[in-house]
Amino acid sequence: MTKPTLLILSATALLLTQAAHAASKPCDELKAEIAAKLDEKGVKNYEISAVENDKVGDAKVIGSCDGGTKKLTYLRK
Repeated sequence: MTKPTLLILSATALLLTQAAHAASKPCDELKAEIAAKLDEKGVKNYEISAVENDKVGDAKVIGSCDGGTKKLTYLRK
């Protein structure tokens, strides 16, 4: 395998591992982490909600939690 191919495969594996790890986080923990980042950036008047996967509707999904059983949605007030 060439070095660029190996690098791409390694990066892809790392990203997939991180995504799987984030999906296994409890919703409250992930919600707090995202809220802290938004607050750091000065974002105001927003709501983050944990909803069942089939109840997302038209909301903007910003994360997955509780083993992938729920989605975190973002709404500007």
